[in-house]
Amino acid sequence: MSMKNLPVAPMGRPSASLRSEILPRALGRWSPEVRAADRDEERSISIYDAIGYDPWTGEGVTAKRVAGALRSLGKGPVTVNINSPGGDMFEGLAIYNLLREHEGEVNVKVLGLAASAGSVIAMAGDTVQIARAGFLMIHNAWVVAMGNRNDLRELAAWLEPFDAAMGDIYASRTGLEAKAIAKLMDSESWIGGAAAVEQGFADELLASDQVGKGGGNASASAVRRLEAALRNSGMPKSEAMRLISDFKSSVGDPAGSGAGDPTERAGSDAGAQVLSALRDFSLT
Repeated sequence: MSMKNLPVAPMGRPSASLRSEILPRALGRWSPEVRAADRDEERSISIYDAIGYDPWTGEGVTAKRVAGALRSLGKGPVTVNINSPGGDMFEGLAIYNLLREHEGEVNVKVLGLAASAGSVIAMAGDTVQIARAGFLMIHNAWVVAMGNRNDLRELAAWLEPFDAAMGDIYASRTGLEAKAIAKLMDSESWIGGAAAVEQGFADELLASDQVGKGGGNASASAVRRLEAALRNSGMPKSEAMRLISDFKSSVGDPAGSGAGDPTERAGSDAGAQVLSALRDFSLT
């Protein structure tokens, strides 16, 4: 169990079909190649992806996966390395609870970004260290919703207790007043390494030699960056991922299922939209 007096997060989600999403801005500022310099560290769990399972990429960090890792490690100290753009807030709260209840000291290291749901997970540490160049990002739950005014009022009422729970977690960690935390969440606050320590979100800065780069799933990272570019252009996630799928199909794959020079097909609808978004996002 955590040595800190941290609150229990609410479990479950208001609706089985409700899923919170990654903010496009968080995806755009995420550097997925950031990793712990010591890749052979024993008794560690790596959170180097979006929070929650992503059916588009087959990737993502889930509560089920973290629970399995903790069972495998057993009782005792554990290090949790985080570099995540956030994701499913409900899944993040479940992971927070798992770490909070672990029978052993939990040391969290924010190597790059711990945004949104990733920042909630980071708060579960008995100790929290953050890279000087690292960032926490805290905000209210961000979801994509459809419906009439009555549906949306009901959704807002559903989300309020979860925003309050996240605020309670941040306040318990930092010692800041609830109103101050609520103001930070309302304004979507990006908190750098030194500021995170000063405000109590983290205990100390990580030594620079503990942060490295490399590894990771290059294909999944590319999909994430394309998604960020398209969603920053105002496109819904489902449409962005459909367009990426169409674009990948149009240019073929390394196994040779496509044909011809991909540049000759850049004028296709999918290719043109993807390239336009990339130019706007300054990736080309």
